[in-house]
Amino acid sequence: MNRILIIAPNWIGDAVMSQPLLATLKTIYPHCQIDVLASPWVAPIYRACAEVNQVIEAKLEHKQLQWGLRKQLAKQVKEKQYAACFVLPNSFKSALIPWLANIPFRIGYRGEMRFGLINIALDNPSKINRPPMAHHYLALSNALEHVQEINAGTPANPKLNVSAAAKQSVDEKLQAAGIHQQSIYVLCPGAEYGATKRWPTEHFAHLAQQLISNEPDVHVILLGSKGDHILGESIQAQARKSTQIHNWCGNTSLDEAIALIGMSKVLISNDSGLMHIGAALKVSQIAIFGSSDPHHTPPLSDKAKIIWLNLPCSPCHKRECPLGHLKCLKDILPETVLSTIQTLL
Repeated sequence: MNRILIIAPNWIGDAVMSQPLLATLKTIYPHCQIDVLASPWVAPIYRACAEVNQVIEAKLEHKQLQWGLRKQLAKQVKEKQYAACFVLPNSFKSALIPWLANIPFRIGYRGEMRFGLINIALDNPSKINRPPMAHHYLALSNALEHVQEINAGTPANPKLNVSAAAKQSVDEKLQAAGIHQQSIYVLCPGAEYGATKRWPTEHFAHLAQQLISNEPDVHVILLGSKGDHILGESIQAQARKSTQIHNWCGNTSLDEAIALIGMSKVLISNDSGLMHIGAALKVSQIAIFGSSDPHHTPPLSDKAKIIWLNLPCSPCHKRECPLGHLKCLKDILPETVLSTIQTLL
């Protein structure tokens, strides 16, 4: 098999957790070229994967068919004569391009109304006993012949690389801000899912103050999307030593965020895409869980520490706290996180 196409998922964390599948395919077919069709949102993840030959960026919008664009992309894809395609999202529309391009083997999980579009289909696991997402994607390689015995001992820990261009860009930003790259803590206060995955900003602010009090030369960098910028402003406003707290939420590209996380002494984040990036870069990290399940979406790294209260109401997987108290996050105190950080230094 000389050319394989991957249809990427739409979430950063899911994209990170698909990397072990790419690594396994490269092990099975060492001479194959692996290309990835991805949205601009997750494309930087695949540019950080050593196994990827080319990232095809496509502005495919959520919940929109975009028939004309998909036909155009299918024509482009068909010219490359891929032998197989792994369709990672479960949606109908995600399976259209490889079907229109007539790729012989179209592999994925059974999803919404896509019988025939996917011609090698695996059953989705039960929602009650779901495997970690990295294993979920890795299992797709079992659809190919003679692979199950190879997969038996395959580790499902994602691995990303920092690009030289991103590192240079970040070095310049740090120099302009007067920040030494050996003295950075990265805090990620956002989570696209919603408030039930976000540790309170007052806790982040208190933690940032304590980090600076304990190590007066350190700087705290807040990372996230443009939508997280207001969270960063709130943290700065609540922290007294704000001159050493830098709100870069929305002010870095994802490539730059990957480079910054790779430089951090410790990454402190919610259950988010940036958490999974930290795990794939093998940096020391604290992952704070609230409404979600750390058994399903853990940071896959031996340098990660998970803090989860495992309350009777957890995991609820709701975007808003059904009980109105958000104790699963509010009751994780900054002192607890700080003492856990000390065990990593």
